[in-house]
Amino acid sequence: MSSYSKQAYTILGRSRWWQIAAAAVMMALVSPYQYVWSSIEGPLAADLSILLPALGLVFTLFVAFQSLSQFPVGWWRDHHGPRLISLIAGVLAGGGYLGLAYATEVWQIYILYSLGAVGVGIVYTVAINTALKWFPDYRGLTTGIGTMAFAAGSALFIPYVRTNATVAGYSAVLRNMGILIGIGVIVGAVVLRDPPADWFAESTNTAETRAHMTAQNQRGCTWREMVRTWQFWNLLVMFAFVNTAGLMLTAKVVSFAQQFGLAAIVGTASATILALVGGISRIVVGGVSDWIDRKWAIGVSSILTGVGLFLLVWFGQIGSGLGFIFAVIIATFFWSPQFALFPSIVGDYYGQAHSSTNYALVYLGKVGGGISGGVLAGSLITMTSWTTTFIVGGALAVVAGIGAFLLRPPRTVR
Repeated sequence: MSSYSKQAYTILGRSRWWQIAAAAVMMALVSPYQYVWSSIEGPLAADLSILLPALGLVFTLFVAFQSLSQFPVGWWRDHHGPRLISLIAGVLAGGGYLGLAYATEVWQIYILYSLGAVGVGIVYTVAINTALKWFPDYRGLTTGIGTMAFAAGSALFIPYVRTNATVAGYSAVLRNMGILIGIGVIVGAVVLRDPPADWFAESTNTAETRAHMTAQNQRGCTWREMVRTWQFWNLLVMFAFVNTAGLMLTAKVVSFAQQFGLAAIVGTASATILALVGGISRIVVGGVSDWIDRKWAIGVSSILTGVGLFLLVWFGQIGSGLGFIFAVIIATFFWSPQFALFPSIVGDYYGQAHSSTNYALVYLGKVGGGISGGVLAGSLITMTSWTTTFIVGGALAVVAGIGAFLLRPPRTVR
């Protein structure tokens, strides 16, 4: 048992892995907000007798509220711990779906989904930073477990939703899911707690501890100190660039396959692979990053994401369905782990004391990536072509990878 594990056991009275287990279950429970909406919007629109485009703003609001809520949530968690804010998340995330079951107006759906999105943002922030705070020795692996649960957890809900999400049955689906989400997150909130700020510095003065800690890492940088380092701005731009590539792939891979006249099964298989490969790779690549220099893991995986998109274009042009699927696997396998690698390197560089707030600022790069990979990519497709757009996406991922090789730990900020 490592010195970290021994000290954590002394504090908790149990293995610190229970903290990760609770965080992962909470992440899986709130994942339907991002991954199941497309299955319920149709019955919801039909029941309200409105056109489907009238609900188009719902998912945009979800992304905005889920992402932008993380900075204030992170600040609260760093100063007051995870329990109270996680209890609130259970009420918001569970209540959002529960309320949707009884919604009768479009504006009610907008409000309820936005409130639920704040609950999802809370759970995401708490779960990721539970790994950063309790596992300075396995940051990549444990953040990989949490983000994998968010990516793959919806697989447990999708069969139930798609089977029962009819005009007559969708309200019962939403009600049952809301109750499950609310209860599950609240139970998880009771389990979670944060370690003392200097717990690992007090464990033992072993070579293992010295290898993972610096004076700055022990103290931890505040977000104001972090934004005064060039490393933060580099990470923010890198995160936006690589997510432009990855979110473009996620949103448009089926349509891209259709543009080249590939069989319908190619698009379907590609969409399915995105979820499966993305979940597995977060644990694999995240775990590997604990044993090598983290910036190399980010750099190589970002460049290979770009290579995957370049291959996607090439195999599409020559009409190879199997090659197209192979390219999707490559691009997804190396893009998806960024959600484990970036919070880990933020913890490495700026410490665990303020990790929730600090990563929330870097995570804003996903908002930029979502806009670029969605709306701007659609405009670029219209102005140029699908091929050009995906090549640009691949090039941005490669640039992000090159940026990673320039990184080095920041000097102590005062």
